[in-house]
Amino acid sequence: MRSFDPVSLRLFIAVCEERNIASAAKREAIVPSAVSKRISQMEDEAGVQLLERGRRGVTVTAAGEVLWRYARESLQLLDRMQAELGAFADGVQGHVRVFASKSAVAQVLPEDVSAFAKKYRDVRVSLEEREIWEVVRGVEEGRADIGVCWDAVDLRGLTTHPYHRDRLAVVVHPDHALALRETVSFEETVDYEHVDIVARSIMQATQRSAAAAAGKQMRYRIQVSTVDAAYRVVAAQLAVAIVPQEEASAIQQTLGLKVIPLNNDWAQRQFVIAVRNKGLSLPAQLLLESLQTSVKLSSVVIAPLDGAIQ
Repeated sequence: MRSFDPVSLRLFIAVCEERNIASAAKREAIVPSAVSKRISQMEDEAGVQLLERGRRGVTVTAAGEVLWRYARESLQLLDRMQAELGAFADGVQGHVRVFASKSAVAQVLPEDVSAFAKKYRDVRVSLEEREIWEVVRGVEEGRADIGVCWDAVDLRGLTTHPYHRDRLAVVVHPDHALALRETVSFEETVDYEHVDIVARSIMQATQRSAAAAAGKQMRYRIQVSTVDAAYRVVAAQLAVAIVPQEEASAIQQTLGLKVIPLNNDWAQRQFVIAVRNKGLSLPAQLLLESLQTSVKLSSVVIAPLDGAIQ
């Protein structure tokens, strides 16, 4: 049996994860027929059936599960090898890849990475902003050494360490009915039209669940793809927006908006540093320790607000 090439392995992994050849093809930017042909060639070379095809998608066979596991491990090692060789070619002694959610990048993470980079000048850190599910998948697959994100997602397959916390707040126009409040519950904001920030699907899903638990339903006035656009909508008095308090504080004076912390217990978010259960490279371990130290040294402690649900 011939060895499988990395491209075929990557396509096979995509099909196993998506459980659908068309979806895998879209994810990997290739036509479905080419993916199907690759899988068939792999089955011919292996001499076993790897997938069971059906009208609603595919099911991974026992043999396919074995290949899936080894394919992930092989590509992880290959990616690490290429990254480390590339680092030597560039004249540096190490390379650490970090995937982080939008909220993490918008707040303290860049400063923490910068502090590390100044101390370890021969280590290159690649910081990439990703959707929260991509952060988790990237670490699991070995495309990232370290992930930083909100702990609202399933992280059971990874080792996690507490990072910084933040609190969600509602941003309103100064003439809004809530503008004079010092704190407010999320349920009270649901009575007003909101901005739907599609780039933050986890936050939106959490809000919809909280609204449903209160017997209410979210009402969205307008949908935007960035937080900056959401602020402009609020400034135009079209709706209110739920965003991290620390992010919003920077624009409070610029646009003259009012940022009101939410006093719900779930509005205080815990961010985590996620790594694979297997050993980290020395540069990645040093960065992990540096990020943990920044948490201990941080003088900003977000305590529960008066009236918050305990």
